[in-house]
Parts: sequence; C-alpha cells; structure tokens
Amino acid sequence: MGMSALRWGRGAAGLGWALRSRSRPGPPAEEGTLGGIWGPRRSSSASPCEQDRRKDWGHAELLEVLEARVRQLQAESVSEVTVKKVDVARLPENAGGGGGFQPPRKALMGPCGRWAEKLNREKRTMQKRKERLEVKLEMQAEQLARKLQPKPLRVEPQLQRGPLADCLRRFTRGIPESPWEEQVAQVLRETPQRLSREEEQALVRRKGRRRAEAQPAGPQLTGPQQKLLSFLECCLLTGHLPLAHHVLVTHHSRPRKQRLLTLAMYNTVMLGWARQGSFKGLVYVFFMVKDAGLTPDLVSYAAALQCMGRLDQDVHTIRRCLQQMTQDGLQLQGLFTGVALSEEERAALLKAVVKAKPTFSLPPRPPPPVNTSTLLREVYAKDGTVSYPKLHLPLKTLQGLFQQQLRMELGTTVYVESVEKASPMTKEVMKARKTLKNLRVQWEAALHQVLQETKASLAREAHEGHPTLYPYLCLLSEQEFVQMLMQALQALPAQGESLLSLAHQLGMRAFNRHVVHSKQLNKQVQALEQHYMQYLHLLASDTQVSEPCLPRQYWEALGVPEASPVQPWPLPVLVQLGKQLAEMLVQAVQMPRSLAAPHGACRLIPVLYHVYSFRSYRQIGILKPHPAFTHLLAAAAEPTLTFEAVDVPMLCPPLPWTSPHAGAFLLSPTKLMRAADGTMQHQQLLERCPPAALHGALDALTQLGNCAWRVNGHLLDLVLELFRAKGCSRLGVPPPPSEAPRPPERRLPPGTPPAHKAEVRRELARCLKVAREMHSLRAEALYRLSLAHHLRHCVFWLPHNMDFRGRTYPCPPHFNHLGGDLARALLQFAEGRPLGPHGLDWLKIHLVNLTGLKKRESLQARLAFANEVMDDILDSADQPMTGRKWWMNADEPWQALACCMEIAGAVRTPDPAAYVSHLPVHQDGSCNGLQHYAALGRDSVGAASVNLMPSDLPQDVYSGVAAQVEIFRRQDAEQGQRVAQVLEGFVSRKVVKQTVMTVVYGVTRYGGRLQIEKRLRELSDFPQEYVWEASHYLVRQVFNSLQEMFSSTRAIQNWLTESARLISHVGSAVEWVTPLGIPVIQPYHQDSKFVVKGGIQSLTCSSGKDSSQKPNTLKQKNGFPPNFIHSLDSSHMMLTALHCYRKGLTFVSVHDCFWTHAADVPVMNQVCREQFVRLHSEPILHHLSRFLVKRFCADTNSQPRKLSQQVLAIKLLETLLSVPEKGAFDLEQVKSSTYFFS
Repeated sequence: MGMSALRWGRGAAGLGWALRSRSRPGPPAEEGTLGGIWGPRRSSSASPCEQDRRKDWGHAELLEVLEARVRQLQAESVSEVTVKKVDVARLPENAGGGGGFQPPRKALMGPCGRWAEKLNREKRTMQKRKERLEVKLEMQAEQLARKLQPKPLRVEPQLQRGPLADCLRRFTRGIPESPWEEQVAQVLRETPQRLSREEEQALVRRKGRRRAEAQPAGPQLTGPQQKLLSFLECCLLTGHLPLAHHVLVTHHSRPRKQRLLTLAMYNTVMLGWARQGSFKGLVYVFFMVKDAGLTPDLVSYAAALQCMGRLDQDVHTIRRCLQQMTQDGLQLQGLFTGVALSEEERAALLKAVVKAKPTFSLPPRPPPPVNTSTLLREVYAKDGTVSYPKLHLPLKTLQGLFQQQLRMELGTTVYVESVEKASPMTKEVMKARKTLKNLRVQWEAALHQVLQETKASLAREAHEGHPTLYPYLCLLSEQEFVQMLMQALQALPAQGESLLSLAHQLGMRAFNRHVVHSKQLNKQVQALEQHYMQYLHLLASDTQVSEPCLPRQYWEALGVPEASPVQPWPLPVLVQLGKQLAEMLVQAVQMPRSLAAPHGACRLIPVLYHVYSFRSYRQIGILKPHPAFTHLLAAAAEPTLTFEAVDVPMLCPPLPWTSPHAGAFLLSPTKLMRAADGTMQHQQLLERCPPAALHGALDALTQLGNCAWRVNGHLLDLVLELFRAKGCSRLGVPPPPSEAPRPPERRLPPGTPPAHKAEVRRELARCLKVAREMHSLRAEALYRLSLAHHLRHCVFWLPHNMDFRGRTYPCPPHFNHLGGDLARALLQFAEGRPLGPHGLDWLKIHLVNLTGLKKRESLQARLAFANEVMDDILDSADQPMTGRKWWMNADEPWQALACCMEIAGAVRTPDPAAYVSHLPVHQDGSCNGLQHYAALGRDSVGAASVNLMPSDLPQDVYSGVAAQVEIFRRQDAEQGQRVAQVLEGFVSRKVVKQTVMTVVYGVTRYGGRLQIEKRLRELSDFPQEYVWEASHYLVRQVFNSLQEMFSSTRAIQNWLTESARLISHVGSAVEWVTPLGIPVIQPYHQDSKFVVKGGIQSLTCSSGKDSSQKPNTLKQKNGFPPNFIHSLDSSHMMLTALHCYRKGLTFVSVHDCFWTHAADVPVMNQVCREQFVRLHSEPILHHLSRFLVKRFCADTNSQPRKLSQQVLAIKLLETLLSVPEKGAFDLEQVKSSTYFFS
C-alpha cells in the first residue's frame, strides 16, 4: 500500500516535471486550464472520497504551477527577481521594526509583492492539505493492505445441532473430564435428533438424494456440486488441504450453501487429513458429517482407520470405530475391496485393523475372471494350438523404443519439421525470426507476471470461501503453463478461433499434463518401466515365454498394480480454466505498433483481439491474431510444427487394455470409450460391467493397436513433390492458399443496380467459403504429411479405442489408416510376409478393386484384366508422374499407385512367391449394414442381393435398387406422369447409391431427397427446373424398392424405431448390450446449458448428452436402428480380429473393411465368414427383447402411476415382446459365398 501512495506521489511529481520542462514560457495557468491537462473526466459517478482526493491533488498541482510561474518571472527582470527572492525566501519578522532591511514600500506594495504574499498563503494552505491528504492515504493504504491480506483459514465448523455443538466445544477445549477418544466415540454414535416436520421432510429428501448419488446409476451432481467436489480434490493434489477444509467449513456453516455438500465432499477432506495423520482435522469433518444428517460410508471409515493406523492409536478407539461401522451395516472386508486406496494407505489401514483384530487377514485375491460368452469360448480355450504373432523386432530394439516414447510423453509435446516448401534464408526472413525470438522472450516474462497476479487474486478469493481456479493453477509449474500458452498462440489460425473451442483445448491440455505430472510424483513411471520391460518378452522376436497367452493376460499375470483412475474434471471447470488461461494470453501478449504501422508511434498493441462473428444463426466470440503478427509469422516461415504427444503415433507397442481406464499410451490418459467431454454415462456403464464381460473388446482393441506400421517413403516423396508445388485437387493433394479464388477487388460504381450488388456479395461469400475450405484441407494435409515425413524411417503403432457402439478408431487423429485414399496409401505393415503361391494374384485383384472398373465381374475376370493391363501397371510404377499415368484414373489413385509399385517389385524378382510384401490387402463388405439386417431376419431375397448367398458373379444391391426404381418409373411414365417421363435415362446406380447405403443407417426421406438432389445437379444434361420434383419422386421410389426387396429389413427397422420411441417416452435412454458384452447407451438428451461468466466474454456451453436431462425422442428413435447395426458390425470385426490373432495373422480394419497381408487373405476370408455365421446363429433379437423388457418393464407394478403411464407401459411391453418373425434363409450358405467380403 505504501507502493500505491508512492505511485500517487510519483505521478504528481511527474506531471510537475512535465510542466516545468516546457520549452516556451506561457501565460500564468488559470484554474480552468487544469481540465485540459488532466483530460476529460472518465466518470461522473466518482465517490465523495474520490472527489475530495481529486480536489486536493488538483490544488497540489496548482501550487507547482504557481512555483513554475515564479521561476518564469525571475528570468524577466533582475530587480523583480531580487524583490521576489527577498519576499519569498525571508519575510520580515517585524513589519514595523527598524532593525531589518526595509525594501522600498513601492516594491513591497507593488503587484509582485501582493502576488508573493498571495503565493505564500496559498502555499501554506496547500501544505496543510497535502499533509492531511498524506495521512488519509496512509490510512486507506493500511485498510487496503488488511483487505488484501488473506483471511485466516477456518478450522472449527459452526454446527447446527445443539448436542453436537456442545460436544465440539468440549473436544476443541480438550476438557480433562472428557478425553477426546470419548468425544470421537460420541460423534460416531451421534444420530440426528427429532426435528420439526419441515426439517424432517427436508432431511429425508436430502438423504434420499445423497443415497442416490452414492449409487453408480444415481443422478449426476449439479454443476456447482461438480465444481466444488473437483476443487476439494484438486486442493488435496496441490497440498492445499487447509484451504479445502476452510472452503468445506465455510459451506457447511451457511445453511443455503450446505445444501450443495455431499458425503463425497466430506470424505475427500477426511482422506486428506488421514494422509497427513491429523486426527483432529478428521474429527472436525466427522462432526460436520453427523451435523449434516449423513451416515458415514466405507470411505469415511477407511479414512478414520487409516489415520488411526498412522498415529498408532490405542486399541479402544479403533475397536469403537469398527463397532460403529458394523452397526452402520458396513462389512470390514469392504474396506479393502470397495475403496480405492494406494498401497501406503492400505498398509496404514491394515495396521489399525490388525491392532484391534489380530486374527484379521486380507481377503484372498480373487481368481482371474473368466469370460463365459459362447462366442468367445474358442478365443480363450486353453486346449488347441495357437500361434500368436510376435513382432519382427528384437527385445533390445523394443526397449530403446520404449525409452523414446516415455521421453516423448513426459515432455507432453512433439516438435515436427514442416514439409511446406522452405523459404530461402533472406535478410527479411532472418530479421523476422530474430524479432519473433525477442518478442517471445518478452511475452514469456509478461505471462509469468500475469499468471502470478492471477494466482494471488484467486487465492484471496478462495480464502473468502469460494471454490476458485487457484489450486488448478498450482498443479503445473508456471513455466509449463507459459509454454502451453505460447504453443497455443503459435497454432492460432489467421482467421482466429472461437473462444469456447480454445478454452476447451487449453483446459484439456492442462488436465493431460497434470495426469502425466501426477504419475511422475507418485513414482508410477518407475513401476511402469519395470513391468513394461518384462511385458516386451511376450512381443519381441528373440524371446520366448513359458505359455502363449494374450497380451492382456500376460500383463495381468505380471501383477501390475492398477493405479486409481484419475477422475476427469467437470466440463464447466475445463472451460473455465481454459478461458482464464486464454484471457491471460490476451492480457499479456503485446507487440510494438511499429510492426503494424512502420511510421506510427512506438507503443504496444495487443497481439490478440476479441471479436464477435456469426456462425450460422449464432453469434460467437473469436480470438483473432493481429494481421501484423500473422504477417510476421509468415515472414519468419518457421519450419517447425508442435503436436501434443497423444496426437502422434506411438514409437513402442501400446499398453494392453486391462480395464475401462487403463491401456493405450504409457502415461497420457485415454478413454476406452470415446465420448464428448462431460458425458459420464458411458464410463459409468463400463465400470459397473463385470470385468470379464469386457475381455473380448479389451483384447480386440489391444490386438489392433499392436499392429506395427511404417511409411511408404517412395510414395511420400511423390506426394510431397505435388504438395510443395501447386497441389492437385483431383488426386486429393490440396493446393496452397495462393490458389484460392480471388474475390472482386474493385469498388462498385455509384448507381449499381441492387441485383448486381447482391450477385457481387454472393460471389464474395463463395470465394471466402472456398478459401476457408482450402485452408482447412491444406492444414490437414500439412499435419498428415509432416508426421509421415517425421516417421518415415521409424516403426510406429496406433493405439485404438472405441465409440459408444463398439466401433473402433485409432487414437492419433492426424495420421492413421482411417483417413482417405492418400492417408491409407502412405501406410504399410512394418512386418512383411512372403507372397506365397497366391499372394501375387490377390495383389492384382486388390489393384483392380481399387480402380473400381470391374465391380460386377468375377475374381477370375478381375485377375485376367490385371494381366491385360500389366504394361500400364509397370509404367505407373516406373514413371508415375511422366508416363501414361494409368493409375490416376482409378477410384483410389494413390492406393492404386502403391499397389502398382508392389506388383512391379514382385513380378521383377526371380521368385515372386518369395517376395516379401508389406502392402495391406483389403476385403470389403458388400453393403455390410444390409448384410446384417438380412441375416437377422433370415431374408432370402435380401441375402441374395447383398452376397450372403453363393453366386458366380457379385450381386450389386445398388444396381438392383436402380433397376427396381426404373421399373416403377416406366410404369408411371406410361400412365402419363410428367416427372417420370423427364427422368427417362437418368435413373442410374450412381444416383441411388448413397441413399441406399445410408437407409440402413437411419437416413430419413428428407435426407435421402437431399442426397438424390445433389446427384441430379451433377448431371449437366438433366433439366434443372425438375430437380426438386424429381428428387422427391426418386426418394419415394427408392424407399418403395427397398421395402419390396428387403421386407424383413424394414420390419426389423420399424420394430427398433418404435421400441426406442416408447422407451424414450417413459423417460429413459435406450440401452442394450452387444453380443460381445459391451454395454451401450444412446447419449441423446434434451439440450442443457451452463454459463461461464466474467472476463472478456460469458461463454454459454450447450450439450445434448447430459443424462440428467430428458431423452431426445426424435434422436433416440432415429438413432437406435443404425446404432444397433453398428454394434453388430463391430462385434463381427472384433471376433474376426481375435480369431485372426489366434492364427498368427496381422489384422486391422476400417469398420467393415478388413486388411491383412496378401498371403493371408484366404485365411482371413474363412475366419470372417465363420464368425459372421457364429454371430448371427445367436438369437440376437430375442436377447435384445429380453434385455429391454428386464431393463424398462421390470418395475411396472412397483409404484402407482397415472392411467396414461400405465397404458404406455403396457404398450411398451407388448412392442418389446413382438419380435419380428424370421425367414427361411440358411446362414451356412455364407461360408461358401465368394463375394460376401471381397
């Protein structure tokens, strides 16, 4: 506060100095001119105190102006100077005396004498006011210092119940007659007293709510409750336990805030005191638990007993605690089986229990759970031969790769060289890079300062009893936060990014870094390294294990202790933390204005601007970089890209999935089931699921992630050559921004017609839209190609997880085999296999499949065609950019070129069968969704259309539907229907394909009409005025054709839709369990919103996945059929993957497209067909019906309901029991169908 007064003084002196140093003397300043010096008043609502302060300082400044005027007059006249020096410096002590020097009376009484006298009076007055002002400022400074000083943290709670309050007072004072052990026992025995009716009802409601919260299926906590619980947990992690206790006490002492508190919050603080061995703090929390009318649970007693074990308490206190636990209906064994504790905490707990019960021993470790699914019986069978594949790398190499990956994840970021064309090192480039380097040093220092100030402010607010972001900002070092913000600034696109999106990204990055940091602190890294080195013996090519087993089984046999799962932060906390960090970035990062305007003033301007823009119909806030900063980055042309470690493929085999929260990356947190942040229902289902039920999914994901990859370097060079030139949209290589269409730049002349103005605006909007799309595609390609270049000499792995339906996805987003043609062509299996006797034929068939030229031909015809065009194939391999370029006309040109190169390498070896091939060969399902529908309904007609039945030629369902639509069209045209006549010659496979493909996945007639409209607009010779009418007509006929061709399919689809509609009407989201045991729940609910207030913008976040909201009936019913079919195709893929792994094959998939080596295609095809038959031999629909009835109709008589609810429940039960009838199709025929997958 003294500093504040000093700043005031310096400001006044500075102004006086500025006035004294004027080069030209001017007339005496008048009072009215001070306003010109100070500028206009910023506010007319200043407080009286503030107005007095301004008035006093105004007088002080007037005094300095007058003194300056005196000095000015001194320079005008020597005689006047002499007089004024006498008058001002030494006034006569006695005006009438005769001893002193008496100046001439004329001089004394002249204008200067009166002026000097007036000056002295004013000076004395100002001096007094100045002294009074200084005293006032010192008092205010002391008051402000006391205000800014953190309040003392509260320890003792204020209890509502009289007896408990008395007991607490005795405990606090430590009365000798009542030892504190007795007080503890009394607190444990304390039960709520008789309350008033209103209090009793409120307590019942509160207990019911809290009991529900303790159940896994209970309602989620409200937003404020989530934030408070997360704050308390975070305080424990950062060593701010007294602050957590203080906030808990503050909330408990205020009745309105006490309603937010749950038993989990009290338990969190209790565990904190127990870890510190503070029994007094723990007892304070126990007092609050009892005062709130709550009953301690296993976690509460685990905390108390753990604390007693650390303090070596007397046996009587421990026994009383155990007795009370038994009276509360809790089992002693549950302390060790139902509470997540570290090894140290378990040891302290066991010490206390054994002291009271010497004969107690830990419950025996349960035997490994066994999966009992009939579909997986062969996968986990101990008998029979297995040949699990080994990696092609020796143990020492894999150990080195592990160390590289560990260093990468500990660093959390990866720096990758950009593949953009390098700029020459000109003076301008060097100057721009030097400028950037200097600016970054300044920015880092400014961010450090802003971060420290923000933490201090939030700490003071937390001491007021509010759960703030303070502990979250203590989880990482300031340097880590600063580096994270600098990376975010570097990656910000020129067009800006929405504040909400940036806030979410920053919050997630902070959380991921915190998880890695906490694993380092808990010494989990050393344990991981020890066990992973042993795990590599199962995978390495030069080691053997005693008994072959799956990776998950081997990892579990190593006895790896599973760490307690890190709870994700609530979405509001993530967004609020990210928003706070983004605002720090806006506040701290500035640059000289001279960079933007070379001839302007050299003052600082913000690098980031907060602006608003409309996206669709919504107004959103955007953080946009200053154009000068964007130009500086472009001029510097820095050759480095920065990625998060989780966005880059792994350099060693992933951890095997062993539970819903353990697997994939070494340290970075990864969800088993990917879902939007804040969506908890999927994780809750997985955790309630018996561990053995998930073994099939866990092992399949581990197997997919264990496939080693490498980059096709030859193909990458060709792509980079195009990318660094001008790109090629036809080949999927995006052109640079310089190739974007330019909007019209000239101004429209006055008097331009409105229609022309509108046309120009539309053209401008089109150009901007195309430019944005090109920028997005270019950035995506830059990331992919830069990562491919970074990994071109490496072996790498792609860890997998799944969505809520069980469909699998690689975790690294930018470079994987789920991308388009270019992404897939860049990837090869790291381990090659000799082609064998038939591998070359499968390479040729695969090439023809990629061209799309012989889709309706037999495999023999495709092979013959490949032999016919062998010259073109070899020419493409030898001269891809200068030859005949046959490969460029393929449907998948880059994959076709990669295949041409592989075939050329094989045919040019002396023995093609010995050629080691690394190219993945694909086998794709024939409209896989309809295949599952046809198998479910045993529909013979539908099965024949989608190649479930053997045939000499592949059946094309799209051509079949087009033919059926043409029959309907011809009939309507003969009856004179105009639109049917116009469509003559335009009903083709291409027009109907997309709609047929997506009908099985729930597309509506409206969506199908839009798809057909788009295809018709692509036909240049179709009369465009009939597009709308023709698309309506065709979508109706497509649906009619499918109804006729796939009657059982439509019946099943309708049954699923109606079941979901009724389930959502009774207030539930649709759930089911896949044939492999994965629990599924549809996350479609009514929108819920929360607002993060304050700062530069209040953020409103909307989510349709909040399970506390009512189900969204429309999405529930429309989503059930496609989601259920997706859960079946994922089950089929996982079964195929597990059986292929058992046979020693390399296998990966892109949903219903299966990949393996050319030599292993026949084996994979056999496994694929066998597992499809096994899957659909199960009574899938009857199992589904039974599950839905048990889940949604079991409690129809449990409580009285309205008549309408009873009617709805009866209708739901009837619908769920009316499973569609099956046809007569024989599933065994699938095993003989050549074109089922081909």
